[in-house]
Amino acid sequence: MQLKLKMAGLFLSGLLSGHAAAATVDILATFRPDPSQPARNVFKNQTPPGNSYCGWAPQYCNETRYSIGLPVDFHMTAALVPGGDDRQHIMFHAPTDRRTITVLHDETGETENLQLRISGIGMMLTWKGEGPDVRWETSWVYPPAPCQYSGTSIGSPSFYGFTWFLPEGARGCTQRAASIIPLETELGLKALGFTYELVTPNPLSMRAGTYRGQVTYSVGPYKDFDMGDVMLPNDDQVTLNFILTVDHILKVEIPPGGERVELLPQGGWQAWASQGRKPTRLFRDQTFNFHSTSRFKMGLECQYAEAGDNTCRIRDSVSGRTVPLQVGVTMPYGIVDPAGQPIVRRPLRLDGTGTDLLLSTHFVNRKPGTLHFEVARDDVEGMLQPGVASTYEGNVTVIWDSEV
Repeated sequence: MQLKLKMAGLFLSGLLSGHAAAATVDILATFRPDPSQPARNVFKNQTPPGNSYCGWAPQYCNETRYSIGLPVDFHMTAALVPGGDDRQHIMFHAPTDRRTITVLHDETGETENLQLRISGIGMMLTWKGEGPDVRWETSWVYPPAPCQYSGTSIGSPSFYGFTWFLPEGARGCTQRAASIIPLETELGLKALGFTYELVTPNPLSMRAGTYRGQVTYSVGPYKDFDMGDVMLPNDDQVTLNFILTVDHILKVEIPPGGERVELLPQGGWQAWASQGRKPTRLFRDQTFNFHSTSRFKMGLECQYAEAGDNTCRIRDSVSGRTVPLQVGVTMPYGIVDPAGQPIVRRPLRLDGTGTDLLLSTHFVNRKPGTLHFEVARDDVEGMLQPGVASTYEGNVTVIWDSEV
């Protein structure tokens, strides 16, 4: 037997780097099959939250809520005065609609889509001295609608860290001053962060390897992240780099001795030896254990074959006669062809017809399959000659190949 494999993986990371006017962050996710959870075929977000909501309040985060911190700060450019337009106060507007991001495979250029939704916004509110003696129309703990309480916050005499959740489609809310907050107070918003929901593609349908994509958000007045006209950012855009890595499993276990296949008639050779009754066929079923999360193809390589054949042959070394050997495969539940049909006694052909693309519908974790070897009745007739001993042999290589 011969097994060909080619593997790779999927990531989303939170390494923070940035420079003026171009803050960037990597979002990493991986898919690596877990034998202890074979039914769990999803990406794992590997993005470090840093000093963001899920970093200091991990109990409120889960597989549907992540957070990330960005190297973007906002500084106060004018006094806040009660009344007037929301834009003269502190706004918390973010793009909360789902965005589709296309990621491309590094080697093949194949594309997949993921979805990102920003579900909350948070920062560190800082000020000069022991804290301003000011009032606000709304509590910083329980924000104005449509922003929502996130369950927790942190603080000290010099800063207040918080995150407010945002419903899908809601632009955001405004924290309005109820008293004058002079410029000398030096109010600031440090380390823009947001919570997000990430919907990744089905890894079982993806080629092993690394996929990359990118989305850019604008920052500043009337832009994607908008804190109003008074609080201005030190960067005017944020770029998220998505790095998705897919590591697949493709493994075949042949039991000891299974590489040597002896073809026999039903019930053995006794009926032929004692009664001269020719067998109707010679066959052998060889079991194997299979592990897979990937797509793959199967094929044959032969020691003996003839022009026009689409299968291997076995050969009598004395007479030089050859006969066709029919090879088929039954794959375990969860392996199908592109039409969704199970693989049951599917012929293996030299040109790959019928097995040139096989798919894993879930993590097939050490499930049994069978290789079927047979010489058909008409060919058995030519092999068996009374009083003549013949031995037919040949090497057949069955290939499971993940390079599809």
